Amino acid sequence: MTTSPPPRTEESDPFCLPAARAAELLAGAPWRRFAVIGDSLSAGTGDSRPGYTTLGWADRVADALRRARPGAAYLNTGRIGATTADTIAEQMRPVRAFEPDLLHLPSGANDLFRREPDFAAIGREMHRMFALAAETGAQLSVFTLGRAFDVPGFPDWADRVRRLNAIVRELAGAHGAVLVDMWDHPANSRPDLLSADRIHFAAPGQALLAAETVRALAGVLPPDAARRSSPAGGNG
Repeated sequence: MTTSPPPRTEESDPFCLPAARAAELLAGAPWRRFAVIGDSLSAGTGDSRPGYTTLGWADRVADALRRARPGAAYLNTGRIGATTADTIAEQMRPVRAFEPDLLHLPSGANDLFRREPDFAAIGREMHRMFALAAETGAQLSVFTLGRAFDVPGFPDWADRVRRLNAIVRELAGAHGAVLVDMWDHPANSRPDLLSADRIHFAAPGQALLAAETVRALAGVLPPDAARRSSPAGGNG
């Protein structure tokens, strides 16, 4: 008789990070004003799951930053359904007023929900958004979209995402953005990653996104960042 493995939880999930470990990875990070703009992915929309804290990825990253930098400020203007043009028109002004030093940008997923996406136009809007964001002086970050998504009515969805991701990668490189590349992430095949709508990340996906974002941000910190942040002056 075989027994089923115990259900996966946030504590046992190999892709997740405990809150204390996330804060440890960001120790010494210079960022004190974290802002997120964009769509439902930015907002952290998704279903809850047993064994996982129901908290969006950006809220989790903000928590890690606050643990590493007490008093760090956080603003999230993400809105369900927002396109890149919507983000520029509605969210850029309040975010610029916030004066972020770390700014996460959307990946343009909602620009794909049309009969025939105009990728030249999408590229121009994305370029404009990155340029405006860069004017804040903040460190930028962005995701590529994963291949886990299955959108009914769009049989060419994977090809659309590949083309959009190419735009995102090019702009991230041009602007020195921290790129969290989710396209080939091994978790894409996990059935618990997405919500019932197969579009938004469920709680396990949110936890994974947060962990990968923390790891990517930690990857651009100087090797001695944590040591220099020690209250003892480098001995702890």
